Amino acid sequence: MPRIVLVDDHAIVREGFKRLIELEPDLDVVAEARNADEAVDAVTQHRPDLVAVDLSLPDGSGLPLIEHLGSIAPGMKIIVLSMHDGEPYVSEALRRGARGYVTKGVAPEELVAAVRSVLGGDQYLSSDLRERRSGRPTTDLDPFNRLTAREREVFLLLAAGRAPKQVAAELGIGQKTIYIHRAAVMNKLNAGSELDLYRMAQERGLIRT
Repeated sequence: MPRIVLVDDHAIVREGFKRLIELEPDLDVVAEARNADEAVDAVTQHRPDLVAVDLSLPDGSGLPLIEHLGSIAPGMKIIVLSMHDGEPYVSEALRRGARGYVTKGVAPEELVAAVRSVLGGDQYLSSDLRERRSGRPTTDLDPFNRLTAREREVFLLLAAGRAPKQVAAELGIGQKTIYIHRAAVMNKLNAGSELDLYRMAQERGLIRT
């Protein structure tokens, strides 16, 4: 029987999702967590097949938690449950390892559909997200989505307060290359300083405050 952990800081929300999932005879919620630390403990102790994570947690964004949980339990599937229904939250969650994204505005039954789909090896987006993406123009107006994978890494490290020398050391590339990436990031995001990058990352929930 697939084992599931629910991560949300609202007890009422967790209880609602738990009851919904446990109506299914072949699904089992083995633990609940209110924050990132409890989520890590629950995953370490129970080794679930799937974790459902809220992005808005009291001890920081759920986005870094997705990556961390994936690193300690590589075979585990992750679904996001969130009030955030726009970009870049969806794309960033999927990039960091989530296999499903369900907004809290859709019918509760979509959570069960997402759990089954993701456990089966597929990716799942809730119906409102699928509808929005199907009508999205091919030219993405969000400048953040113009960043390359490497530029995103540089962006997040600079936004977190790392100096270019530190960024170069962490990524294992030359400092001159970092300055090239930094210039590209600044240009694409129309940023004037690292403080601007910090504010952008904070607004998008990409770093802890």
